[in-house]
Amino acid sequence: MTRWAVLGAGAWGTTFAQVLADSGAQVTVWARREEIADRIAAEHRNPDYLGEHELPAAVTATSRPEEALEGADAVAVAVPAQQLRATLGSFASPLPAVPQLSLVKGIERGTDARVSEIIAEAGRVDPALVGVLSGPNLSAEILQRRPCGSVIAFPDAARAAAVAEACAAPYLRAYTSTDVTGVEIAGAVKNVIAIAVGAATGLGHGHNTTASLITRGLAEITRLGVALGGHRETFAGLAGMGDLVATCSSPLSRNHRLGLALGQGLDVEAAAERVGSTAEGVATARAVASLAERLGVDMPITRSVVAVVDDDARIDQVTAALLSRSVRPE
Repeated sequence: MTRWAVLGAGAWGTTFAQVLADSGAQVTVWARREEIADRIAAEHRNPDYLGEHELPAAVTATSRPEEALEGADAVAVAVPAQQLRATLGSFASPLPAVPQLSLVKGIERGTDARVSEIIAEAGRVDPALVGVLSGPNLSAEILQRRPCGSVIAFPDAARAAAVAEACAAPYLRAYTSTDVTGVEIAGAVKNVIAIAVGAATGLGHGHNTTASLITRGLAEITRLGVALGGHRETFAGLAGMGDLVATCSSPLSRNHRLGLALGQGLDVEAAAERVGSTAEGVATARAVASLAERLGVDMPITRSVVAVVDDDARIDQVTAALLSRSVRPE
């Protein structure tokens, strides 16, 4: 896999383009905005998202999707979940019949579809070719080439291994899995829990509260993932606990910062403006709550986040969700 297309020129998509280039690939990024594509192609910079950071010479860009996809051996998808279906549907041609690696962490509101399902449907590509990457992937640290681990999951173990090898930058170790559903659910729902943890911090609560929210949040994620066919052990690994801890604990996490702003008294619109970039957790919370209700899965922390962002519930309802349930075994 020597030629990659990356769909999406935000912070994570552009950062992952660097990962691929550092792994030895030639990378073409598709940017919706022509001025971003021009800056990446001409200057190897994406100042709108990455400041003056210089990208490898092997990274170029275009605003024409067909140009980015032409000749690609693999595709990485980094378009926000709620925009993905419309974006892929606007392409003149189906995605090429090569591995499609989702970097997106979210669930589509209104359909409850996972991102891998959207890629297969809207991209008109064989679902067997669609995989996901998840793990503790704070893009600002990866951009600085700090060591980290991730999980790459495809339905076929051999394809997962091949894609993982192609993503093996000196600072990124990719483990493999065939549990696409589990890895994807873990990556999506942890953003919801990160909002709750950020809100608790904004309210002035301490480490006991945040540790309890993270642990009970993992229980919620696991219940939903297993109900959808995911493997329980996935949620104890990098894609589950690893990603959850990083996202809930780091000020680099957009969803943590959004929750922090909510806990400090801002409404959702003002909190999103303060964060200044896409925080998938709000839309994902709504989709997850709908999905959980349909499946009969109990997710009180998720419900409390939705109540705050949609129904103007008091922000302390997020932490109250920890205390309001009947006594039961751990």
